Amino acid sequence: MGLMDRLRSVFGTAAEASAKRDADPDDLWGMSTAYMTMMADLGYDHAGQAALCFSGVDSTDFTDTVREVEDILAAGAEETGTTAELSEDSHGYQWVILTDDDPEDLVTSVHFAADTFVERGYGSRLLAAVFGFENGGRAYWIYSFRRGAYYPFCPRTGRERDSGAEFKLQSVLDGELSVESDTEYWYPLWPSRGAAHPWE
Repeated sequence: MGLMDRLRSVFGTAAEASAKRDADPDDLWGMSTAYMTMMADLGYDHAGQAALCFSGVDSTDFTDTVREVEDILAAGAEETGTTAELSEDSHGYQWVILTDDDPEDLVTSVHFAADTFVERGYGSRLLAAVFGFENGGRAYWIYSFRRGAYYPFCPRTGRERDSGAEFKLQSVLDGELSVESDTEYWYPLWPSRGAAHPWE
């Protein structure tokens, strides 16, 4: 199974049958306390970035929705200082990339963006929210909108992943976050070659 097939299987159309429930941006608020546990109990610093991944629709209404998301985030930037950038990766998926030194502002901004898609009727286009952390190596908490759950992802060089670190994150944060129990859905979102983060 190729990379695109795996992405579609986990986040895309093939995941509809195994989706636990409709996308609920309110699940993202769990990260507001989880980032403190990551820092205080596990020694991880937040990476200063988070991102929302979604699949596009070729329609004027969807284009207007994306523009509304950008406008909402731009308005919020005046208060929070969170900067937002829209990009498309090499697989055709779109990302709203958020940068801020305050992790709570990142959570709030990701929630605002996701909630706007849901309110405009495009909740089914939401794939994942990704929150970055660092502790000698990178770690991510990925929220799958199709599964309604978080899972850890700890990439290492050579497209290896640190399973030990991932299971430790699961053991510490399970209960504070709704963690995906089926590890088959802990899909790695590898960065592009030479990039630091999955959204780059």
